[in-house]
Amino acid sequence: MELYQVVILAVVQGLTEFLPVSSSAHLYLAPWLLGWPDQGLTFDIGLHLGTLTAVLGYFFRDWLQVLAQGFGIRYGEDEDLRQNPRLLWYLAAASLPIGVLGLAFKHHAETTLRSPLVMGVMLIGVGVLMWIADRRATARQLGSISLFDALLIGTAQALAIVPGTSRSGITITAGLFRGLDRAAAARFSFLLSTPAILAAGAKALYDAAKEGHAGRLLSTEFFLGMGLTAMVGCVVIALFMRFLARQNLRIFIGYRIVFGIVVIALAIFRR
Repeated sequence: MELYQVVILAVVQGLTEFLPVSSSAHLYLAPWLLGWPDQGLTFDIGLHLGTLTAVLGYFFRDWLQVLAQGFGIRYGEDEDLRQNPRLLWYLAAASLPIGVLGLAFKHHAETTLRSPLVMGVMLIGVGVLMWIADRRATARQLGSISLFDALLIGTAQALAIVPGTSRSGITITAGLFRGLDRAAAARFSFLLSTPAILAAGAKALYDAAKEGHAGRLLSTEFFLGMGLTAMVGCVVIALFMRFLARQNLRIFIGYRIVFGIVVIALAIFRR
């Protein structure tokens, strides 16, 4: 890969992973439209690790408090987290669906489902669901999340194995349907994404070692992609959380629907 391609794809990943617009669709469609070759497993690992670095870096204090409280240790000053000492175990339970379905349907997600037509349909479909859910947002906070809420949102996250869905988009939508306010739904979504991103990165590392590609992890492409994704991702999370404290999701809903229509049109006419 050329370095400018690395920069563009890393920035795209950092921008779209945490916004509810589907990073998988953008990362697939950018090379498809520009005629670039597949970026390969090694670069994908760099993007996974960059994404993990961003979410862990931004929510580091949250995770310390969640972990401590999960084991009965009083730590941290966040009142919402303090009101929900079982949140660690709720997050663990909510992570099971994507683990099970991800293993079961990984091949289909990377082959038959990885098409512009499927992505376009999912962009529009989840956008419509997000519009309905956004109108139902109330004032429930993170401290009120129950095991049932967590399992429902975790089951929704499993749908993100279908390209075009958006992990953050579908989990925020599920949270809004459960009456969480927008910022609380996004915060839980990002916390829930951490184990999934970690597992995906670990699986990719295992595949790279199994295929004898571990040595490529020392390449310039790998470190540049990881670093740029992490930096852009951190900034995007911070801005998105501030945005949701004051605004609704209409701009992202509109973007998804318009983008989905464009993708379907390209899938039909660009053969």
